[in-house]
Amino acid sequence: MLFSDKAPKPVGAYPHARQVGNLLFLSGVGPRKRDAKEIPGVTVDAAGKIVQYDIETQCHAVFENVRYILEASGARWENLVDVTVFLTNMKDDFQTFNRIYAEYFKENQPCRTTVEVNALPTPIAVELKCIAVVGSGH
Repeated sequence: MLFSDKAPKPVGAYPHARQVGNLLFLSGVGPRKRDAKEIPGVTVDAAGKIVQYDIETQCHAVFENVRYILEASGARWENLVDVTVFLTNMKDDFQTFNRIYAEYFKENQPCRTTVEVNALPTPIAVELKCIAVVGSGH
């Protein structure tokens, strides 16, 4: 079980990542910041319900958190081989997400699946589930 001291603490009983053989499996990664109540790009009301959000800000924060976890696990961005994307609003956010994703994956282009979900565990609009190759042969 692997944890990053820079990525946000998991919201449940799971590690940031786990290595099996030469594969590194990351748990779902969102845009939250470590030890901060505010979520980048998200405004919530007193009940914790999303009032408005900025998908661009959330995307950059998610990618930063993925990088933190990869680095803490001895991997690099270029080692990513598979990314599953969860968006809460495919219609409004897919084009923006896709544009920002392309900025981060110019050289290395892992396989990718993007799905819409009607909610995520915290008031966020995007979450990534990633697999990377580590160790010899990467």
